[in-house]
Amino acid sequence: MRTLLVVQDPLRWPFDLPGAEIVSAWDYLTDRRWADTRRIAVFNVCRVYGYQRLGYYVSLLAAARGHRVMPAVETLQAFGVAPLARITTEELDDLIQKAIVPPPPDEFDLGIYFGRTVNPRHEGVGKALFNMFPAPFLRASFEYQDEEWRIASIRPLSGTDVPEEHRQFAIDQAAAFFAKGRAPQPPQPARYDVAILWSTTSSDPASDESAIRRFIRAARKVGLDADIIDPDDIQRVAEFDGLFIRDTTNVNHYTYRFAQRAVAAGLFVIDDPQSIIRCTNKVYQAELFECNDIPHPRTVIVHANNVERVEQEVGFPCVLKRPDASFSAGVVKAANRAALDRQLKTFFESSMMVVAQEYLPSDFDWRIGVLGGRALYACRYYMARGHWQIIHRRDGGKERYGKVETLPIDVAPAAARDLAVRCARLIGDGLYGVDIKEVKGRFYVIEVNDNPSIDAGVEDEVLKDDLYITIMQFFRDRLEARGRVENGR
Repeated sequence: MRTLLVVQDPLRWPFDLPGAEIVSAWDYLTDRRWADTRRIAVFNVCRVYGYQRLGYYVSLLAAARGHRVMPAVETLQAFGVAPLARITTEELDDLIQKAIVPPPPDEFDLGIYFGRTVNPRHEGVGKALFNMFPAPFLRASFEYQDEEWRIASIRPLSGTDVPEEHRQFAIDQAAAFFAKGRAPQPPQPARYDVAILWSTTSSDPASDESAIRRFIRAARKVGLDADIIDPDDIQRVAEFDGLFIRDTTNVNHYTYRFAQRAVAAGLFVIDDPQSIIRCTNKVYQAELFECNDIPHPRTVIVHANNVERVEQEVGFPCVLKRPDASFSAGVVKAANRAALDRQLKTFFESSMMVVAQEYLPSDFDWRIGVLGGRALYACRYYMARGHWQIIHRRDGGKERYGKVETLPIDVAPAAARDLAVRCARLIGDGLYGVDIKEVKGRFYVIEVNDNPSIDAGVEDEVLKDDLYITIMQFFRDRLEARGRVENGR
């Protein structure tokens, strides 16, 4: 993708940035060659961004031309109207109070260059504000009032506004940002760009590194250009046409913020925010299964005033699930009323509702992968040796997994396949992993996962590269369909 640095006056621009072409704002707005060129990333560093001023129109027309632009018009609007007291979340406020040394002085200015700060102590604040206001160069001003720091203002900077002593740092951060995640281009230009959100530091990634590499190769084969982005890259989302999240999702997690930002920017997303909400809450799924006659274990949604229903309707032993449980964490077995009361006391500290289900012992769970309403792959996830779950989490953080057996999709029982597809369609039209127990010839849905594990040598054991190609072709098809709708075809 071609990178343009759009400035008000190139003659006054104080430094060169490797990897970017310097273009005047007026040239960008009036020269039709820019309007007719695709696959351009525009970094707008004009001196004037006010409504209907030069910088405003650079961002506005960049969006109309299908270019990836930073800052977007929505960001420029936010500079003028966002109540600063409201953007200061509890998390950000905590970062600010810890990062900025108390007075004197009573005022403090922070330069933020593509999310980075000269003083590493301020890095967390800089990244947080950059994610809220994605613009190449920012200045945040703080005031010390009532024994705490408060944001007084935040505004974008042009190159001439960057202090002399910060310029080399700004150049280095811009060059690193332009180069970050740039994968080698395929022989033929790809029509669409897809970001794969994946982190090497995640404790439970949805794919291992080898699988991620296979996704990237598959993308190229179907005419997509796939780049890896990490949790610090939320400001880059608008550069892409699609987002593929390959990390454990949760509503109170960066993955959800990425999904929201991507949908707002018009990207096709797996996992989309709605799927994350629906799949990461066990209370929602219990109600969904009940209302749609989906066979599932006997279930009670427990709160402080109906605990007795667990023994009456579910019995012991029973399985208790924290609403946002994942990867067997937050899921426990209660053998009797005393254990039930003890565990509910802990779970009620973080949620007013808990899911209690009958315990259905089995040697394995079926995992049916569903993509776009079609069963794609099938696995048997066996219980960890000597344990009742597929993951045995032991003291000291050690984990032991049960074996996984991957089968051709048509070998899995038709009833399990049909049930999985039916459940997935209640959630959405993306990629899901439906967990099903088979007990005495009957099938019961345990849960639907919005980011099913796809690891090299495991879930791809049968389909091999075709699994990755099918998923990336799904992206391509959805992007093509979106393009036809936008073009009125």
